Amino acid sequence: MIRSCLLAASLLALTPPAAVQAQTDDGLARVGEILRATPLIDGHNDLPWALRQGFGNDPRAVDLATDLDASTPLHTDIPRLRAGGVGGQFWSVYVPATLPPTEAARETFEQIDTVRRIVAAHPDVFELAATADDVERIHRAGKIASLIGMEGGYSIDDSLGLLREFHQAGARYMTLTHSKTTTWADSATDAPKWGGLSPFGEAVVREMNRIGMMVDLSHVSEETMVDAIRVSEAPVIFSHSSARAVTDHPRNVPDSVLAAMADDGGVVMVTFVPGFISEAVRNWNADRAAEAARLLALNPGDPAAVTSGTAAWDTAHPQPTAGIDDVVAHIQHVREVAGIDHVGLGGDFDGVTSLPTGVDGVDAYPRILSALMAAGWTEADIRKLAGENVLRVMRAVEAVAASKAGERPSLAMIATAASPD
Repeated sequence: MIRSCLLAASLLALTPPAAVQAQTDDGLARVGEILRATPLIDGHNDLPWALRQGFGNDPRAVDLATDLDASTPLHTDIPRLRAGGVGGQFWSVYVPATLPPTEAARETFEQIDTVRRIVAAHPDVFELAATADDVERIHRAGKIASLIGMEGGYSIDDSLGLLREFHQAGARYMTLTHSKTTTWADSATDAPKWGGLSPFGEAVVREMNRIGMMVDLSHVSEETMVDAIRVSEAPVIFSHSSARAVTDHPRNVPDSVLAAMADDGGVVMVTFVPGFISEAVRNWNADRAAEAARLLALNPGDPAAVTSGTAAWDTAHPQPTAGIDDVVAHIQHVREVAGIDHVGLGGDFDGVTSLPTGVDGVDAYPRILSALMAAGWTEADIRKLAGENVLRVMRAVEAVAASKAGERPSLAMIATAASPD
């Protein structure tokens, strides 16, 4: 499929410019028709955190009803959501992994409140959704279904009671870790402690199954991925991850896990973070981090020297860029390994400082989908990628929870779990 994408690109390169534009316009028109009938559901958008960082956590401090592309660093606003055909959005209620757990819990509830205030500020555009049926109903009404995703299991402060309260507050998935290993699960970007999930971590996954919260495996280590898929009775998701075989970043999903995830019925929502989708960008990021560490070691107590040295390195080593072709390559690879029923979209807009060329905001989805159609994807394929696959997983998670309606809430505590080896 990657070869077919490259072939399509080569044919377009040989086509007269007017014909290329006509093909592009036709592809965008077809995508528009698809997204009017099928909600495009993005798995991860950090607008609530961007509002907290830059606008006093106030959705009314910036006019989301206007195109903010030129006036703010935001990737998201209502005109661009509409232009992107977004029909369902998981708003991330991220807080940093460095926070003490009790503070993380409090701030996560505050971020849930932010999502609710975004919706309340624009009731003609957004409506909160809790189920797959809600998403479809809201989309048919011409609004954007707003869902809540927690990013980091540290926010439950080792309490299944808090987990249940977050679900009651609207959270419909929880990413088990973020950048750091927690007291019960290993992160992809930190030293392992548990070899995957601890016994309490397994209890967390089982309770998520019972209450109907999707298990999100973005950010977790490969061992945690394997453990969670083994323990979970419901399909898992990756809300914003890409393919490790294409870009060898630990945040991405290896082929063995892609295959296991597919067997389990889950979905990988491909993300657009340049360092996750371009090997050149990943290597540049690693080299820059190594240079910054070297300068810091050579200039202890002299931040100005570190800053100037880093700036000089940047000048000598221009940052490479990713593009839509890189996004397409990851989507294609997930499809090839896991199958068309197990791939989705999770941009991570407003959670990153740079984006691929041509993917500079939430209005980029039709361009990506049009590129896939030029590579041979059918309208049925695009519907699955855009939203049908995620809706299927949501319904499967809801069905597992319904089958457990008679079970009592888990009283598992981390103190009863075994210590790591």
